[in-house]
Amino acid sequence: MQNLDYRVIQQAIDWLEQGHTIWLCTVLSTFGSSPREPGAMMVAKGDGAHVGSLSGGCVEEDFLDRLMQGEYTLSSVVIRYGGASEENRNPSVKLPCGGALEVLVEKRSPESHFVDQLRTLLNGLSNGEALEREVDLARGSASLNPVDDHGSRVVWEQGSETIKIVVAPVAQLILAGYSTVADACARFALGLGYEVVLCDPREDIAGTLDLPEGVEFIAQLPSVYLGKDGVCTPSTAVVATTHDPRIDDLAMMAAVKTPAGYIGVMGSMRTSKARAERLKRSGGLTEAEIQRIHMPVGVDIGSKTPAEIALSIMADVVRARRQLFRAVS
Repeated sequence: MQNLDYRVIQQAIDWLEQGHTIWLCTVLSTFGSSPREPGAMMVAKGDGAHVGSLSGGCVEEDFLDRLMQGEYTLSSVVIRYGGASEENRNPSVKLPCGGALEVLVEKRSPESHFVDQLRTLLNGLSNGEALEREVDLARGSASLNPVDDHGSRVVWEQGSETIKIVVAPVAQLILAGYSTVADACARFALGLGYEVVLCDPREDIAGTLDLPEGVEFIAQLPSVYLGKDGVCTPSTAVVATTHDPRIDDLAMMAAVKTPAGYIGVMGSMRTSKARAERLKRSGGLTEAEIQRIHMPVGVDIGSKTPAEIALSIMADVVRARRQLFRAVS
C-alpha cells in the first residue's frame, strides 16, 4: 500500500483520464488543535467520491455536501474552517479545541497538461523526489518547480495570489513483526507524524493486538510485503524488533533491495555480528548491503525498557531522515 499522498494523486489521475472533473484540496495552514498538517491532500469528484482527508471527518463531510450542491465553481479558492465565528466562512463546522484550518480547493478539468503534472508528482513520490507546486490563485493555474528547501510544506501569506506547496514522500515506518518494542515505536512514530505499518503473519499475534489508532496492520510476512512495488521510498524506515531470525533476517534481506532510507534490526553487538555473517553466508547479501543495515538499531542511550529502546530507535530514524533531507536540499 502506498502512502496517502500517492493514493490521492493516483486517484486524481485515474478520474481525469476517465473524463471526470476533480477538486484537489490541500490544507494550507492550521491553528490550534487541527487534526491534519499543512500539505495534507484530498481529491473528490462531483458525486462525493473522494480519497484522502483534511481533518477527522467533519470538514470532509461539509465540503462534500457543498460540492454536491454545486459550490466551488472557481478554478482556485481558499476556504476556512473553524476559528472565531466572524472569520469562519463555514460556520456549520467547528473543529476540536477551537482549532481552524485553511484549505486550497482547485477545480481541474480533464486536461492533458494537468494530468502530466500529476504524473510527474507521482514519479517524484515513487523515486523519493520532492517537487513544489506553485498555484496562482488569480489565474487558477499551477506549475511545478524543483525544491530548494524542505523546511515548510506550504508557503503562503494571506493576501498573496501565489501559493507554494511542497509534495514530498511522507515519512513512513514499517515495523517488521510485532513486539513490545515495535508497539512503543509505533506510538512514538505516530506522534512524530509518520505513517505506520506493522506486518506480522503470526495468527496468535494478530488475535491479541491492541494497536494505537492510525497503525495499519498487514497480516503478511514482512519480507513479502517489502518486496511489493511502491511500498518503500527513501522516506521509509524499516525496523525489525522480534528477535526471531525467521522474521528479522528475511525482512532485512528484502529491505536492502528497496530504496528505504533507513533499515535497522534489534539485537546485541554479538547478535548483530552473527546476523551480519549469516546474512552474507545464507542470504547472499553483499558488504555494501550489510552496511545499509543499522545493527544494533538505535542510538546508544543505555536503554533497558521497551519504551526506552523504542525512543533510541526513533531518535536514530529521525536523525537519518533529517540527514537525508539536508543532503538532497
